[in-house]
Amino acid sequence: MKKIKYLVLIIVLLSTQLVCGQMVPPPIPPPPPPGLSVDGGVIFLLASALIYGVAKLRN
Repeated sequence: MKKIKYLVLIIVLLSTQLVCGQMVPPPIPPPPPPGLSVDGGVIFLLASALIYGVAKLRN
């Protein structure tokens, strides 16, 4: 009876290792299309630089 318990335990442990080891990794996402800007905050950056420059010139 003990041999059967150990045999079942070994089979269960090995089968779970085989099932978990064969998982397919998720596919890689496609690259972004060419021509898109890296950052969308360029307009905000230019506007804040313009406001900062005007404030510096007034002082």
